[in-house]
Amino acid sequence: MKNFALIGAAGFIAPRHMKAIKETGNNLVAALDKHDNVGILDSYFPNADFFTEFERFDRHLDKLKRKGEKIDYISICSPNYLHDSHIRYALRYGADAICEKPLVLNPWNLDALSEIEKETGRKLYTILQLRLHPSIIALREKIQNGPKGKIYDVDLRYMTSRGNWYHTSWKGDISKSGGVATNIGIHFFDMLIWIFGDVKKNNVEQLTAETASGHLELERARVHWLLSIDYNQIPEDVRAKGKRTFRSLTTEGEQIEFSDGFTDLHTLSYEEILKGRGFGLNETRAAIELAYDIRNQKVNN
Repeated sequence: MKNFALIGAAGFIAPRHMKAIKETGNNLVAALDKHDNVGILDSYFPNADFFTEFERFDRHLDKLKRKGEKIDYISICSPNYLHDSHIRYALRYGADAICEKPLVLNPWNLDALSEIEKETGRKLYTILQLRLHPSIIALREKIQNGPKGKIYDVDLRYMTSRGNWYHTSWKGDISKSGGVATNIGIHFFDMLIWIFGDVKKNNVEQLTAETASGHLELERARVHWLLSIDYNQIPEDVRAKGKRTFRSLTTEGEQIEFSDGFTDLHTLSYEEILKGRGFGLNETRAAIELAYDIRNQKVNN
């Protein structure tokens, strides 16, 4: 049984990490969040120590280390702009880090983290669950085994409605979240690059606080993509069913269904990490570079 600590326990994604820690047979020892609405801990680790101040959290983990009860992994579910700092803390503490997407907002931060990995001898992992999705794996194998040199036409659309709270929260601040392309798009850009190869050309058509779209030229694909948190962008027939999320990946006119299981792959991600097969720093670099380039393009909306 491995000992875990969790930074960012009150957010949307944290319960998936708690569930993964529990389902892989490990123990959450301590959790940190400046907000104290963390009753979800009772469903997984009611005995975990909880802190709202980083200084007390740090002191507690240091005390455990001195007693020979060191934390093996620190899972990071904090706001995007804090990931870099919290990863550094985890590695320097002497734990491996498991960080939600995106690892960092700026590509050059990856180089510094790579140096800290070397200095500390610890490892940084990220969650790229779409690479573990059976439908996505099957598509990648189909492309790899298909005609050599073929360029595929791909359409990606992902709409997930967010209310007014979004713009008031850190997610609505592009300097903290990276904007729509980073905050909800990073997994999909990683997926596309993983399947179809490196980015050759990136043209952004629309970039607002709620919607981003554009065209990508990858080694094996021409991609039109659209990301949005605007409820009105969701197809009418989907809204009529009471749904607030729509995902569509179409390749050469064939739609790939990957909605099922999309939110249930964290446990598998943890299993791979615990076996030493998790996705590391360099595997996420291309998607982070692309998202950075998208939000820094000058676009006439």
